[in-house]
Amino acid sequence: MNTHRTLTRFLPCLLISAIGLPGCSFYYESQAKDMVGRQMDAMVFVEGGEFMMGNPGGWSVRSDTIPVHRVILDDFYIQKYEVTQGDFELFMEVTGYEPSDDRYDNKRDEMPERFDDELPAVTSWVDANAFCQWMGKKTGSEVRLPTEAEWEFTARARGQMLRYATENGEAIEGVTMAAEVKNSRYDTSPRKAAMPTPPGTFPPNPLGLYDMSGNAGEWVKDYYTKNYYQNSPSSNPPGPDDGEKGMFGDSYRVLRGGDYEEFVGNTTVTRRKGSPKLAAETRGMRCAMEN
Repeated sequence: MNTHRTLTRFLPCLLISAIGLPGCSFYYESQAKDMVGRQMDAMVFVEGGEFMMGNPGGWSVRSDTIPVHRVILDDFYIQKYEVTQGDFELFMEVTGYEPSDDRYDNKRDEMPERFDDELPAVTSWVDANAFCQWMGKKTGSEVRLPTEAEWEFTARARGQMLRYATENGEAIEGVTMAAEVKNSRYDTSPRKAAMPTPPGTFPPNPLGLYDMSGNAGEWVKDYYTKNYYQNSPSSNPPGPDDGEKGMFGDSYRVLRGGDYEEFVGNTTVTRRKGSPKLAAETRGMRCAMEN
């Protein structure tokens, strides 16, 4: 763990211990309980239904976004906001979880401003899945990553023909989304790279969900295969049984929504892929829950 951040996080519980009250374990468990309650309160009910999933034409040149196909979904819940770095750090403190990416701490040292508590969590698919499963165990609920179909259904406001998951379906950097937004107070990197913004900075889509285009690219539950849309079942598609192999030998997982380093035109609701153990600074998550 980053030494400065660890000392900063332990300071409140060390002060509590110094005056004779229960120490760090009690402090973090209390903080975690509050955080889980807040995360669950941010779950938005989504009425299921039927929609045409995929690229209807003109949105992307990617062959893995076609053919358009009929999908029927049951009711479910999905988080209003992306999970923040602060909440992910608290999860790690409470559980002792270690990120799947061996270079996680190095990345935090190289660009600490990207790991600000208010910003979207930097996670691999493995990390995101672990966080959502932990939420489920803490609450006794079926919390998990959303399926790819659930993600697209909600990003497109129950399947409307929206290219971008924004307030009005349009992409205007710095107005409707965080994509190539620079020189904000969150852009303090000496590399002058684009930076994400705190979840909820920009207006939500018509379902009340924030940052599903731009900001952090979001992991979903599904494995990735290029041709899955050609044989996807219509009812609650769970994704393929396995995925195409990546450069590290792991099966790719699906990413959705583009990210803050993309040009605006690349932040549509179409799909991407990523190595499941790699925690790139552009990748994050939100959880879903069974109805």
